[in-house]
Amino acid sequence: MGVSIEINNVTKAYGKTIVIQGLSAQIRPGEFFTLLGPSGCGKTTLLRMIIGFNTIEGGEILVDGKVVNQIPTNRRNMGMVFQNYAVFPHMNVRDNVAYGLKNRRIPKQERYRRAEEIMKLVKIDQYADRMPAQLSGGQQQRVALARAIVIEPEVLLMDEPLSNLDAKLRVEMRNVIKRIQRQVGITTVYVTHDQEEALAISDRIAVMHGGVIQQIGTPKHIYQRPANEFVSGFIGLSNFLDAKHEGGVLDFGCGYRAEVPTLVDGAPEKVRVAVRPEEFTIHSGGEAGIPAVVKSSVFLGMTLHYFMALKDGQELEVVVPSDLSDVIPDETEVALRVVAEKVNVFDASTHRTLIREGV
Repeated sequence: MGVSIEINNVTKAYGKTIVIQGLSAQIRPGEFFTLLGPSGCGKTTLLRMIIGFNTIEGGEILVDGKVVNQIPTNRRNMGMVFQNYAVFPHMNVRDNVAYGLKNRRIPKQERYRRAEEIMKLVKIDQYADRMPAQLSGGQQQRVALARAIVIEPEVLLMDEPLSNLDAKLRVEMRNVIKRIQRQVGITTVYVTHDQEEALAISDRIAVMHGGVIQQIGTPKHIYQRPANEFVSGFIGLSNFLDAKHEGGVLDFGCGYRAEVPTLVDGAPEKVRVAVRPEEFTIHSGGEAGIPAVVKSSVFLGMTLHYFMALKDGQELEVVVPSDLSDVIPDETEVALRVVAEKVNVFDASTHRTLIREGV
């Protein structure tokens, strides 16, 4: 079983520049925990603090209840998979995988036996005698993954491991990583800027921005109930609309009002409504709804994507299931209504959610 990781009020600074200040998180044993955010948000810095590549200016990091702040990297019993694979070009696959065991002075016969087991798990045993130059990017990444887990680390850390692969191979490799992590049961901390990747692979996600964790939750919860406007806009796509609130009802200022049963009591008057593309319904122009004009459409088999414009020029994306009815022609005037129980509403001043917990 994996171990827990406690990150308690940690701070990281480069000179006078504070990159992370007072950050805390709890990672559960055996969990696949993803740090997600835009470039420069501090996610890789935090990962490097966990493994010991970066110093910690304040706070504590505990692994299995033990403070690791002052423990050297080579004594933390952690495996790392890098963005650029970092396989040794002068060693074949078998020796690359067994390298960490050699450093730990495991006898040759035993380290090759363990390397063989891991190569079969990662499905690269047929390439054992090949050199890295003879492997594809995906195969090299499998070698890097096998090398990291063969040493039986307490924690597996992965820093943007799929960013150098093409789109199809990224999907294949993320499925491989998820499957192997489940089989091994190792606590894994994964860094990515790719929202789809994070949603597909994680048990829980920490969304970071400006060195601060904005929200921690399951992929489903973070997508459906973002804690603030940043998370709503960063995870997937949201259309943002201004509205006025009174007594649990949103007034969109065009004669269209919608009752939102999920709002907290005492929500302010001025709010921002985040509507996912699939949280709109389309009605004939002139009916009750938000007036919009279809500008273009894209048929994607199971769904139809409409790109629309409001009267003030704001552009929206609307996604509906495709059926046998005709595609709405460009320049058609329509009315949009929201699926009130699904939309998210934020305080226009604080940008924080106004949706009740647990709904």
